[in-house]
Amino acid sequence: MAAKINEAHDHIAKAEKYLKTSFMKWKPDYDSAASEYSKAAVAFKNSKMFEEAKDAYLQEAEAHTNNKTLFHAAKALEAAGMMLKDMQRLPEAIQYIERASMMYVENGTPDTAALALDRAGKLIESQDLAKAVDLYQKAASVFENEDRLRQAVQMVGKSSRLLVRQHKLDEAAASIQKEKNMYKEIENYPTCFKKTIAQVLVHLHRNDFVAADKCVRESYSLPGFSGSEDCIALEQLLQGYDEQDQDQVSRVCNSPLFKYMDNDYAKLSISLRVPGGGKKKLLAAAAETGEAGAAATDADEDEYAGGLC
Repeated sequence: MAAKINEAHDHIAKAEKYLKTSFMKWKPDYDSAASEYSKAAVAFKNSKMFEEAKDAYLQEAEAHTNNKTLFHAAKALEAAGMMLKDMQRLPEAIQYIERASMMYVENGTPDTAALALDRAGKLIESQDLAKAVDLYQKAASVFENEDRLRQAVQMVGKSSRLLVRQHKLDEAAASIQKEKNMYKEIENYPTCFKKTIAQVLVHLHRNDFVAADKCVRESYSLPGFSGSEDCIALEQLLQGYDEQDQDQVSRVCNSPLFKYMDNDYAKLSISLRVPGGGKKKLLAAAAETGEAGAAATDADEDEYAGGLC
């Protein structure tokens, strides 16, 4: 362990020497310095000295930046972020990864930037859902700007699910609509059907039956939607919800089509309750029973209207 630490300090000393200028050396040797800082960082990391490793990676990033090698500078920033992650300092780690992503874009490698943001989102999900959503949305924007819709829509999908998890249903509804538009653009219609189910569940949890019904009506224009199992199930769901028939709503929501959706949407499905607690149907039945009883009473009164004799 001590040997590795000494090795790391030797690399730091060499890096600093490469950065010095003199009468005969007008310009710092940023490339060689960056290489030494990188070796120092690895040695510190292997010695479990994560703070020192992080600092060495940051010095490497600075040397690469001065040398105009932005891709390698961004890689070093990402590595510094991972050291912070190992120290359980995730918010700081995410800041460095975001800086790295901006540098990747500046370097002309946007795909790498988007993937870095995706990784950052996964890291922070367990601690800060809102920040994870922000990172996934940024990744989606980078992919979208490069006309990489298939990758972009995956990032939007992650955002949608996390918004549902946070019960930010208005934002979730807008996000799912964006997903649906993207899938429509790349002509992935079966996934559009699934997104319509997600939309309807979100809108019904928002108590907005009109918006839910509109989603289904708009989906009739999608090739293959009309008459599909998704369409039939949604029609039955909306009918049951509109008629306050909890039995019908629960039957649809517990079908395999709904139960095996992504977990966040499956939870919406299982917890969906109709307005009024599903009492409308029972009250209607009671009213019919009451009318029948009243009719029978009237008939009895008519039978004895003239008296017993």
